[in-house]
Amino acid sequence: MFFRIVKYFLVVALAIFIAAVYEKFTLFTSPPPNIPVQWWGAGKDGKSDTTVKPFKINIPDEIITDLQQRLKMVQPFQPPLEGIGFQYGFNTMYLKTVLEFWKNKYSWKDRQVYLNSLPQYTTEVSGLKIHFLHVKPAATKPGVKVLPLLLVHGWPGSVVEFYEFIPLLTTQRPGENFVFEVIAPAIPGYGFSQATNKPGLNAAQVAVVFGKLMEQLKFKTYFAQGGDWGSLITTIMSQLYPDRVRGLHNNMCNVDFNFNVMMRLFAGSIFPSLVAEKNEEKFVYPLSGLFSYLIEETGYMHLQATKPDTIGVALRESPIGLAAYMLEKFSTWTDRKYKQLLDGGMQKKFDLTRLLDNVMYYWVTKSITTSMRLYSESFSYDHMALGLDKVAVNVPFACARFPHEILTLPKSIIKLKYKNLVSLTDMSDGGHFAAMEQPKLLAEDVWAAVRLMLENENKPKA
Repeated sequence: MFFRIVKYFLVVALAIFIAAVYEKFTLFTSPPPNIPVQWWGAGKDGKSDTTVKPFKINIPDEIITDLQQRLKMVQPFQPPLEGIGFQYGFNTMYLKTVLEFWKNKYSWKDRQVYLNSLPQYTTEVSGLKIHFLHVKPAATKPGVKVLPLLLVHGWPGSVVEFYEFIPLLTTQRPGENFVFEVIAPAIPGYGFSQATNKPGLNAAQVAVVFGKLMEQLKFKTYFAQGGDWGSLITTIMSQLYPDRVRGLHNNMCNVDFNFNVMMRLFAGSIFPSLVAEKNEEKFVYPLSGLFSYLIEETGYMHLQATKPDTIGVALRESPIGLAAYMLEKFSTWTDRKYKQLLDGGMQKKFDLTRLLDNVMYYWVTKSITTSMRLYSESFSYDHMALGLDKVAVNVPFACARFPHEILTLPKSIIKLKYKNLVSLTDMSDGGHFAAMEQPKLLAEDVWAAVRLMLENENKPKA
């Protein structure tokens, strides 16, 4: 027994020593890469029409008629196994409920009015037409600063997630001397933002496109917020443009699983206090449970990172197939325990109308295939070769950790990459789709984080 304990100590000591040496020379010490603005439109090169044009969603009746016909012609579903909820994917017994609601109660005509309720525009950036919401505060009192905030979505979400969230940011609060002006673009290839016909538009290139968008909109500096892909894109923007991004807020706060991070996590599996505070141990330990869960829940990622066009054919042809594929994530990623329920807990946090708004956003724009290509491009050698996993984030950073997020890391790991951690909030409830599920909680944390960032800006520098 004594020798076994000594062996454990030696293994841990060696791991920490190797990690410390590796960290000294390689961990988040590289300068950001130079990523030039590229042309993503048709042809080799061209000139973008940078005019900002008002935009209204106006889907032709024939597209909705075709949708209704497809929903009416759905073949009988394969029954689920006995006693099974969402463990095998979307439970087809509950899928019947979704189908009937979609056919008989969901009104695209009404929802289109709702989706047009926020001001939105298009402009061309690097040859692509980019669609974005742009919501300004209605009125401000004297002395109140209007702060631009870039809001970036992920997959299988969209800007539709933000409709209840944005007004909480653009409405002035008593006692605050600032308010937000929100710019929420759709990622190229998502919804009404044009997809490229060229390979290579990865997360870093999207960051460059959005940096160019903000430049064209005349914002010299701004704050940024994101979850899912939005967290990665805004993080990359903070790495590339630290002179423009005044502060970053993410509700999915992850760090690249490089050698040093893995060594720390492995060391913590023996001595958790080396890595995690007591209330954080449940996030990552035991590692076997974490890795098993991640393998179980990331099959979609491997598929989309390798063969997005293949699965895209099936999803673009079947609206109910698209709904099942997308909405299953709104069950499992909201709370993993919902997988045990026959209805996947689908309506515990969301209503079907708003969930179908998001599905429709992909269906009427035929953008499911082009949205999934972002995975393939971002897991490519070209993207990995940029070395962004070795670049620190030095701008003020705030993290909102929701308890049911897919992956939550300890503060000590987060601080390895995000050198200027201003705040870290453990939220009382919520999962991956925080802006849609918990808009008030998320908005409260954004306000508090930016308030701290502004206070720190005004402090005299030592």
